[in-house]
Amino acid sequence: MDPKYNPQPLETALQQQWAEQKTYEVDESSDKPKFYCLSMLPYPSGQLHMGHVRNYTIGDMLSRYQRMRGKNVLQPMGWDAFGLPAENAAIKHKVPPAKWTYQNIEHMKQQLQRLGFSYDWSRELATCTPEYYRWEQWLFTRMMKKGLAYRKKAMVNWDPVDQTVLANEQVVNGCGWRSGAPVERREISQWFLKITDYADELLEELDNLPGWPDAVKIMQRNWIGRSEGINITFDVNGEEALKAYTTRPDTLMGVAYVCVAPQHPLALKAAEKNADIQAFLKKCKHGQTSEAALATAEKEGMDLGIVAKHPLTGDPVPVWVTNYVLMEYGTGVVMAVPAHDERDYEFSSKYMLPVPPVIQAPEDWDYTKKGYFERGTLINSGEFDGMDYDQAFAAVLAKLEALGKGEKQVNYRLRDWGISRQRYWGAPIPVIHCEDCDVQPVPEADLPVILPEDVTVDGTSSPLAGLPEFVDATCPACGKAAKRETDTFDTFMESSWYYLRYNCPGADAMVDKRGDYWSPIDQYIGGVEHAVMHLMYARFLHKVMRDEGLVHSNEPFTNLLTQGMVLKDGAKMSKSKGNTVDPQALIDQYGADTVRLFAMFAAPPTAELEWSDKGVDGAYRYLNRVWQFTFDHQAILSDTYPEIDWKIASDAIQAERRNLHQILKQATFDYERLQFNTVVSACMKISNLLQAIANMDDPHTPALLQEGMSLLLRLLAPITPHLSAHLWETLGFGDDLDTTAWPEVDDSALQTSLLELMIQINGKLRSKISVPADADKASIETAAKADPKVEEALRDKTCRKVIVVPGKLVNIVVG
Repeated sequence: MDPKYNPQPLETALQQQWAEQKTYEVDESSDKPKFYCLSMLPYPSGQLHMGHVRNYTIGDMLSRYQRMRGKNVLQPMGWDAFGLPAENAAIKHKVPPAKWTYQNIEHMKQQLQRLGFSYDWSRELATCTPEYYRWEQWLFTRMMKKGLAYRKKAMVNWDPVDQTVLANEQVVNGCGWRSGAPVERREISQWFLKITDYADELLEELDNLPGWPDAVKIMQRNWIGRSEGINITFDVNGEEALKAYTTRPDTLMGVAYVCVAPQHPLALKAAEKNADIQAFLKKCKHGQTSEAALATAEKEGMDLGIVAKHPLTGDPVPVWVTNYVLMEYGTGVVMAVPAHDERDYEFSSKYMLPVPPVIQAPEDWDYTKKGYFERGTLINSGEFDGMDYDQAFAAVLAKLEALGKGEKQVNYRLRDWGISRQRYWGAPIPVIHCEDCDVQPVPEADLPVILPEDVTVDGTSSPLAGLPEFVDATCPACGKAAKRETDTFDTFMESSWYYLRYNCPGADAMVDKRGDYWSPIDQYIGGVEHAVMHLMYARFLHKVMRDEGLVHSNEPFTNLLTQGMVLKDGAKMSKSKGNTVDPQALIDQYGADTVRLFAMFAAPPTAELEWSDKGVDGAYRYLNRVWQFTFDHQAILSDTYPEIDWKIASDAIQAERRNLHQILKQATFDYERLQFNTVVSACMKISNLLQAIANMDDPHTPALLQEGMSLLLRLLAPITPHLSAHLWETLGFGDDLDTTAWPEVDDSALQTSLLELMIQINGKLRSKISVPADADKASIETAAKADPKVEEALRDKTCRKVIVVPGKLVNIVVG
């Protein structure tokens, strides 16, 4: 054994051995229980960052642990390869996006392999290959036939620089998240998937996911946003009636005005005759686009000069166009109750509109300073006075229904998933446009619709429309000349089902019977930034595939871990902040095991990790210490010892062995609850314990040292697999640590004839005593008072009470 720890050649040799022996490739023939561990696949940007390292080390640590627990473990890896970043990089470097992407994949794969992750590389996939995306094209055509995929005109967030549609979450302060350009509101034809058909199930199934963080489930519930309310009709003379959805019908008698979205037909018609309104609508095209952003944005609007009729009183109600009503939510109409709605109050205060209160506020409430936004007893509401919210809801609904002016309705914040991208680097939407037959899905026999890869992009528009070999097609219905769809899929399409394709590499179907063997995923790992969109879309497509008979489970992910971000100097690591740390440089300097150890020790997996150069040095020093200890005691550790009856060993040896197994028991518990930082602490405790044992002059010391080192290397194996495997083989413990069983706690070692109890006086620790394990309360009390330190502390004091906590402590209360 080399006296110096030199990790790089050791790690490289083992990684080559794992690859040659296909150590981590698995199939479905095992009689072991399966365990599917998956970390969210990366975008191939060309370089791993520390967030990747942390995420994938968590997954690998858990996979290796479960393998040692006797599971048939699948841990695959692939590449979320489509998307705008590749196009932008291709423009910058003047290469096709495909070439850029495949080069990055090759480089990042080498980096992942250098970290020693136990991936089954035989299942590797890249979402930009026709072999992969043909199946989502196939599923899309099935969804078209079922009415789950459709095309319509819709208002979208348009980035004029990136020339594509943005989700609300991709709009930051009114600008595109990548380009920084002011976003415009445009109405264009878009393809949608009808996720709203699954809204109730997506909501209800959250109750069947105990292995998900509560915070993520709350975000998903809020995103779905189920509410019960009433659709109320406000008649407008000479115009189509306005329908406003509200969850607060108890405030109906406090309506001061009705407001419509800038894209509402009534606003557009008014703008035709009013230049000021026209200018306001144009301004709104560049305004905020999400509910969250509108909540904090300055409220603005204009009176349309139109009057609606209150549905119960018949009183005139002015109609305004405002920037805080979105056309895509509800009907694009809101009944404004300034006294009891924060947005309406802010707007009314600005434009000096009435604020009529209809809910009883606390005495002396000053409506010139703030509205009252809580539920309560109705006032100034005629026949509804004195009612509470529930009573008023029922009474108002009954009256509106009788008048034909309202009906109960369940609404959702969730909107159908817009999947159209107007950029090139994405999976083609498998649709053909025919002048006679309208929109036709591409027949299954003609799939995949292959994206041309040898294409130059300039960032101004998709080049697909200018490629006759791509866009010219034949209508599958009538046989006439037609045009292929040039929009490409939202990249969330690829990442919403990739986990199933890992199950079925090479299958001549989207999913085959192997999908049922591995599904659902036992542990999914990824950043909390994906808590809503990615996870919601994946859950939705899983249910669609279930209904197509492709899978037979309701949910894709049984357990979910959302790891914390990696910070440096209190800020998230990013190239723009110039605070990144290159994992490759660390691996070259310290070795992969050190990087892995630090990533797990610095913080619990779900907490933010603050980068520390000293912490990396500390991890490296610890591994050197383990190496040096092994070198110094190699002869003892690798010797052969007869089976020992530990009950005849000395009390000191039994005590140290008890400590070993207590640490093992806690570490195993921590592995199960994914508290990997405390597992590292446990390993360090064992190292300290081994050093103390090595200094004991006892005939059983060598055997206990060997047992302790065997425990330590197995505890370390999932974290630092290279060092652990090398030392395991060097000491002759076995040829392959990967196939070695997890150590079992020896319960007999935890048993003791003596108990150590803490002695407190008025809650302050004074001493310790050892008593027989079966000692009764009286004898424990006597022994505690007889302790010299306690005797001294009790002198000249009155003992008022003695509290014995079995197995833990004695607290003596004195006056």
